[in-house]
Amino acid sequence: MEESSYTGLPTSHLLGSVPAVITEENNTAKHVATDASMQIFPPNNGGNRGRGYQTLDSPTPTESFEQQPANNWRGVFSISSYSQYFNVDTDVVIIRLISSLNPVAGDFFSKIDANPDLYGLIWISTTLVFVLASLGNLATFLMQKHANSSISWSFDVNYVNVAACSIYGYAIVVPLAYYFFLQYMGSNASLIRFWCMWGYSLTIFIMSSFLLIIPVEFLRWIIILLTGVASASFVALNLRSYIDGNELSVAIIAAFFLQIALAIFIKVWFFA
Repeated sequence: MEESSYTGLPTSHLLGSVPAVITEENNTAKHVATDASMQIFPPNNGGNRGRGYQTLDSPTPTESFEQQPANNWRGVFSISSYSQYFNVDTDVVIIRLISSLNPVAGDFFSKIDANPDLYGLIWISTTLVFVLASLGNLATFLMQKHANSSISWSFDVNYVNVAACSIYGYAIVVPLAYYFFLQYMGSNASLIRFWCMWGYSLTIFIMSSFLLIIPVEFLRWIIILLTGVASASFVALNLRSYIDGNELSVAIIAAFFLQIALAIFIKVWFFA
């Protein structure tokens, strides 16, 4: 009878029911902990050596490495920063070459405003260097043979060194000097656009060099002076349309005579 009375007692509060509640709480705790510390394979091999695996909140390797912008010093010395200035088609380059042969238009900056390039600066300058060195030697040979056919002649390698130093130096230093000068004067200036414009202004010198091999001194002077005036007008008129202020007219005049001086230098040194 006592045994039957014990079996009639409620058992919900006894120890036999406790493990079920504890097990449910433990499962919930394990489930929360698993979601909070979920890890991603493979291990994180980045700079943080303290953590062996990546978590959901940790950045991926592609997010950690970004290209250096061109406006800081790392970007200045990075080749990839200048790749956009060589992204031009052949048709665009030809149009700009033709525009550089029109000395009175004065609209070159409007044509390159969307995409100024350094392709013209490098390849036009390099072409002019080798044209002056080769045709300068050929013109010297023709002049010597015209004066005295018995005189021996040899190729002057020094023409290459002089042409490289003078043409590269002029095409790089002069626009750079104008850029800093206009920045100092408070005027709007773009170094890439200046390099682009001065580079294309040398196109006409390549064409005229082939005419300078004619062994007639008077005709040579006429050709080089016309070439210098055309190139100088191209530079001066485009600078006038680009910069503002009457006080900067001296800089425009100086750019004109710098182109004339370059033309005279080419005539005196390479086609004497």
